[in-house]
Amino acid sequence: MSLFPVTAYDKSVYRDELADFLPAKMIDIHAHCYATSGEREPVPGEVKRTVSWPSKVASVNPIEDLLETYSLLLPEQEVVPLIFANTISGPDAPEHLRNGNNYCAEVAAEHNFPALYYSHPAESGAELERAVTAGGFCGLKSYLCLSPAYLPEAEIRIFDFFTPEQLEAANKNKWVVMLHIPRHGRLADPINLAQVEKIAARWPDLKLILAHIGRAYCSGDVGEGLKRIAPLERVSFDFSANCNVGVIRDTIDAVGPHRVLWGSDLPVLRMRTRRICENNFYINLVPPGLYGDESIDPHLREVSEKEAETITFFLYEQLLAFKKAAGELRLTRSEIEAVLYGNAAKILGLA
Repeated sequence: MSLFPVTAYDKSVYRDELADFLPAKMIDIHAHCYATSGEREPVPGEVKRTVSWPSKVASVNPIEDLLETYSLLLPEQEVVPLIFANTISGPDAPEHLRNGNNYCAEVAAEHNFPALYYSHPAESGAELERAVTAGGFCGLKSYLCLSPAYLPEAEIRIFDFFTPEQLEAANKNKWVVMLHIPRHGRLADPINLAQVEKIAARWPDLKLILAHIGRAYCSGDVGEGLKRIAPLERVSFDFSANCNVGVIRDTIDAVGPHRVLWGSDLPVLRMRTRRICENNFYINLVPPGLYGDESIDPHLREVSEKEAETITFFLYEQLLAFKKAAGELRLTRSEIEAVLYGNAAKILGLA
């Protein structure tokens, strides 16, 4: 029994559109790997600071599930993931992160995969150095929901969950820093841009990756972001969970294919969905009933049974979007392979 069904339509998408386009070796720069979900009942009065729909795709994603996903969806590719845990907010977050980091360190060593340490803003730079060294990690990942609870979600800034002291440690050790930027303005937000510019200037030796193209899932999320970040040569983008052809194309055009990386954001990209934007708001179109009550999250919308027959995996939609963007930019074969493998190999020291 496989982890999830792959239909004849799914197989045709891979065979006809992707198999020959993708290189034999790929590096997934953005893969969550965790054996326990950490889901809990909300604390009375707690304001949720994350979207709900990703939790409907998979409650856990242990290494066995991650590897089976690659085998099912990318059967002709050898994929090396950069793995890291997932997170929760609230008082249990430090213990959950500790367990998740220990798990990632263990399976990364077993499979010879690179891994990031999931940091908490309460940790000092010295604590991070000890933990990263002990676990064999190559850098840091964190998330906005770990910021102090008194901060409204819309007011969270990068330095609220990646502190200057932590970034100093990352710079000293030339670590990767995977940044999921906060704020409703996403890549276009002027505070985000000012802080990214500050990171690039003050800590030039860390390897900053802006996840999801700075969460610019719709064209209006970009603003001046690409123009401002283009001169920051040490800053890269991954397009994990982003299937907006125009945004991917414009990012590659702005910074060059050598600063763009493929990442999946698995297990989320196991989702069956087709993403659209309406009034600069992304919506995941999904088969009826597959992910429970769509009213839990305004980013979910069910389609008819008939339309659902041609909804394939989010992962395929993302790679098809990159393929189209690459075609519009007339990327060479070597440039395509750089985005899907070579750029990440250089950052991770695997080249």
